[in-house]
Amino acid sequence: MGSQVVQLIVLAGVALFLVLRLRSALGTRDGFEEKPDILPTTPSRKFDVIDGGGIDHDIADYTDPDSETGKALAAIKRVEPGFSVNDFMRGARQAYEMILMAFENGDLDFLKQYLAPDVYESFAAVIKERADKGYTVEANFGGVSELKLREARFDEENKEAEITVKFVGELTSVVRDADGNIVEGDPHTIARQTDIWTFARLVGGDNPNWLLVGTGA
Repeated sequence: MGSQVVQLIVLAGVALFLVLRLRSALGTRDGFEEKPDILPTTPSRKFDVIDGGGIDHDIADYTDPDSETGKALAAIKRVEPGFSVNDFMRGARQAYEMILMAFENGDLDFLKQYLAPDVYESFAAVIKERADKGYTVEANFGGVSELKLREARFDEENKEAEITVKFVGELTSVVRDADGNIVEGDPHTIARQTDIWTFARLVGGDNPNWLLVGTGA
């Protein structure tokens, strides 16, 4: 995760059930869409100098420093001066690809390291369903077309930080049954998947890794 550091009438019915369970664990997946021309991460308005120390561009590049999210990020930095929002976002991008592909490939050992227990159980349940049905997944990750910091919270008393990030990932994914028949996906179609993930960790502690504690779309 860096220094700071998301898957014949009878078959059709089974496939629909699997898709619904997949969306409960991950986000929404749509067909190919054109990428927007610009994916801005810097707010358009100019910021005033704050607290006599000037603008923290590491925060201002991702959110309004005067917002609740901006203040939470600043509080995290006060407790852990080495924390960088830019480094976190770069690590989050890497984590998204690794976790998503581990899910597609059914790599439970990897997932257990970086997911909170309840999130892990949700992912593992879908992976088990696929295995019980004899399904296999062929997936290729195409990249992240949108990455946006949505929210940050910091409990100063308990030193608990949560950062929520929106990802739009592009991948090809095919689910096949035991006979090799496709029950979901298309190997020639790039699907765009939207996920809202929340990462958490204890700031100032010995463990620098962020755990995935919440998923949505």
